[in-house]
Amino acid sequence: FEKLANKARASNPDADIDLLQRAFDFSAAEHAGQKRRSGEPYVTHPLEVAALVADMRLDDVAIAAGLLHDVVEDTLTSIARVEELFGPEVAHVVEGVTKISTIPFSSREERQAENFRKMLLAMVDDIRVILVKLADRLHNMRTLDHMPEDRRLIIAQETLDIYAPIAHRLGMKKIKNELEDLAFKHLDPTAYETTRAWVERRRRATKRTVKDLRDTLERTL
Repeated sequence: FEKLANKARASNPDADIDLLQRAFDFSAAEHAGQKRRSGEPYVTHPLEVAALVADMRLDDVAIAAGLLHDVVEDTLTSIARVEELFGPEVAHVVEGVTKISTIPFSSREERQAENFRKMLLAMVDDIRVILVKLADRLHNMRTLDHMPEDRRLIIAQETLDIYAPIAHRLGMKKIKNELEDLAFKHLDPTAYETTRAWVERRRRATKRTVKDLRDTLERTL
């Protein structure tokens, strides 16, 4: 939590650390006893999501919502309880993320995927909802190895069809690229490894070329 608090302060020296501490404590208590498939305590997930939200330089409300984004879906906590403890703004973002998480998407047809993306963006009246959801999906993709293969393939395809294009549309190139890379890794492991090895060879060759140029310039100058 201290690392998260420092991230929040880095973008906002007046960050409401008390709000974040209460959100973290509540999330840890509500998820107590729950485990990730990796065996880690479940609370590690909302903590990582909140850290990604803080890296986006979003406000305290969004970071708190990152900490609380699963409490309504995965525990007995109600939205009314979240609002009572953390205020209407935090509750509104948490409710939005919860609604998105419960909407099924099963079609791989491009037109249907585009319609689904449009629907998600249209139903959200606060951009922080989408940004917290993207952080949630990114951390889930980073830890996807622990899921059964059938679930991995479904989640990876959904990420490629829905969430990476939304990140691209919002101008979040770094997140879009990582989502695509992680999805590619699970959907076609052989092609992924071949491409990764080729890119790494090119990177090493380019690095050598840059070093040679720098050495030549340093000698000349």
